[in-house]
Amino acid sequence: MSRLDSFIRRLTAQRDILNAIVSLVGDIEGPILEFGLGNGRTYDHLREHFLGRRIVAFDREVRSYSTSTPPDADMVTGDIRESGQPFLGIGAALAHADIGTGHDEIDAVTLTWLPQLVAGVLTHGGIAVCGLPLEHPDLAPLPLPRGIKEGRYFLYRRR
Repeated sequence: MSRLDSFIRRLTAQRDILNAIVSLVGDIEGPILEFGLGNGRTYDHLREHFLGRRIVAFDREVRSYSTSTPPDADMVTGDIRESGQPFLGIGAALAHADIGTGHDEIDAVTLTWLPQLVAGVLTHGGIAVCGLPLEHPDLAPLPLPRGIKEGRYFLYRRR
């Protein structure tokens, strides 16, 4: 499969999962956290589906389109491993993380701290959606929506 086809399938899986969990997240109180703002496409999608909800985005620096950038109070810059720490215990309803690089050695380092961060920011029953597998005792895997290949994207509920 070409890298372009793989990218399209990953983004399609991401969108389909986010669309499928809107009703799951809707009844859970707490903010939504977006780890890896990038150019703001996913933030914009979340904002559209969760009108009126606080969405806090994290990234090394702001590189998003101006129309897809959170207000300053909800934009956290710096190394996510460090900048996410003050949000432990915030009780997020949803944490989305699409910060994988596609380089196994780099992603392996990310996976030494990302599962703990995601589990730590979620409220009990909160939902995690991630492009990387999150192995953590407080995160229970959920079935993926129909049509999404196992291992393409990952979905969890905080125990």
